[in-house]
Amino acid sequence: MNPGIELITLFMFGGLFLLLSINVPIAFATGALAMLGTILFWTPQAINLFPSHIYGMVTNYIFVAVPMFIFMGAILERSGITDHLYHAIYLWMGSLRGSLVIATIVASVIMSAMVGVIGAIIISMALIAMPATLKRGYDRNLVMGAIMAGGSLGVLIPPSIMLIMYATWAGLSIRQMFLGAIIPGLLLAALFIIYTLIRCWLQPELGPALPPAERATLREKLVHLKALILPALLIIFVLGSIFAGIATPTEASGIGAFGAIFCAFVYRRLNWDLLKFACITTIRLSAMVMWIGFGAVMFISVYNGLGGVTFIRNVMLGLPVEPWVILVGMMAIVFVLGMIIEWVGIIMLTTPIFLPIVAALGFDPLWFGLLVCVNLQMDVLTPPFGYSLFYMRGVAPKDVTTLDIYRASIPFVAIQMTGLILCMVFPQLILWLPGLV
Repeated sequence: MNPGIELITLFMFGGLFLLLSINVPIAFATGALAMLGTILFWTPQAINLFPSHIYGMVTNYIFVAVPMFIFMGAILERSGITDHLYHAIYLWMGSLRGSLVIATIVASVIMSAMVGVIGAIIISMALIAMPATLKRGYDRNLVMGAIMAGGSLGVLIPPSIMLIMYATWAGLSIRQMFLGAIIPGLLLAALFIIYTLIRCWLQPELGPALPPAERATLREKLVHLKALILPALLIIFVLGSIFAGIATPTEASGIGAFGAIFCAFVYRRLNWDLLKFACITTIRLSAMVMWIGFGAVMFISVYNGLGGVTFIRNVMLGLPVEPWVILVGMMAIVFVLGMIIEWVGIIMLTTPIFLPIVAALGFDPLWFGLLVCVNLQMDVLTPPFGYSLFYMRGVAPKDVTTLDIYRASIPFVAIQMTGLILCMVFPQLILWLPGLV
């Protein structure tokens, strides 16, 4: 006799948290629970359904864009384009307090629109910006926080792999997701810059302006603008082709990969070692995404087959509260999950459960999807297991402790929470651009 759906839910999700708490990779945790759930609560013959579900996922044409954009990011990380970009931006902002931190954020936004891989952005900006800022007496926590926050925009600003994954999983238009993410991404970047300006205005010692002798002349600034040409062209060709309807995201990812190789060629960094590094990075990250997808497909298939998704939908819709309270509750669940699970797993686990609830509540699924993505962008910066924190730990000076990195991230997490609230209160921040198309 099978237990009730309540006990099955407790077994599936309680077991998931237990396995994750003892550091079992999420792909294996979800896969193992799916197998156990099938044998204990369903029928062993249902295991035969798993290969067909997995095959349907891996043969999805849209998923080709994932390894192509990862390859593009890996090439750009080593191409030298970040060095020239950062140098050009800080020359223009040298007279401002906190100018080097602001230049870091602006450069991270531009890199996010080209790379879409937070590891590449954070590592590149840390290696370039930290020596320059610390040499000039900048506050270390402010610098580390800005690098991590700016780099985390890579999961939100198009062409983001996260947006592709969510749109594919939720059955939404990738083009609309890309358009909807532009304003929230720029809003968060603007909030980071405003925070930096205010902090450095109130406490000038945190980010002193460049001495007049080190500031560039107008001629030097104009000369260094050429560093923006290649990034601008790459963004126009990749995102412009998608927004104009000329190319699908998958085709645009191919354009981006070729453009990244061309950038490396222009900066004389194109060689066999670079291509080998990019290919290995692409294989490793793509395999990680796929394995997490396999486990999530199996987990959700079993739980849905046992009636779990319908159970959660009925419970949440039966609560005697306003729809907005349920929405906030779902955002809170995503936020908490983001502290312990990779964003890929969160998307694949929560999307099939939350979307029917969102539809029943009457919320726009595109708006909700981008709220989830903004939330997950915040989670990559949230202690204790945010990806940005780990990347910073790998490149920070040896005297920087993990606690220092956590402390540096907290103000920027609060700013990102403010941005998420603004997107919830003012839906047009997300829906305005998609509504124009």
